[in-house]
Amino acid sequence: MHVRLRSVVTAVALVVFGAGVANAQEPMDISVDAVLARDIVDRMPADTGSMFSPDVGKLFLWTKVAGAEGESISHVWIHGPHEAAVELNVGGSPWRTWSSRKINPEWTGEWRVEIRNASGEVIETIRFTVG
Repeated sequence: MHVRLRSVVTAVALVVFGAGVANAQEPMDISVDAVLARDIVDRMPADTGSMFSPDVGKLFLWTKVAGAEGESISHVWIHGPHEAAVELNVGGSPWRTWSSRKINPEWTGEWRVEIRNASGEVIETIRFTVG
């Protein structure tokens, strides 16, 4: 099974007033393609899915980001009350990056990975099941 999600987040224009002059920053469009995979081969996701056996061992969240050059995003891996965050720098646009998470056999059930922008806002959520 192949899971591919696309999300577009538009930042609100920022208007700064000073000395009677208004300076406006253009809205920024950030797009994200994210795929959950068992492996990364040649910087691309391999063996993708949304349901994995308890003996999967390790999973990767591969992400292609556009419109966030010079910023960072975070992958926050969530299982029940437990969270593990990985900060990833975005060096260009588009930019491919990924994080991984060891999955112990007893960590079955529903999981999610939240992709957050530099401000901590969730721009995409990837859900998957182990078990």
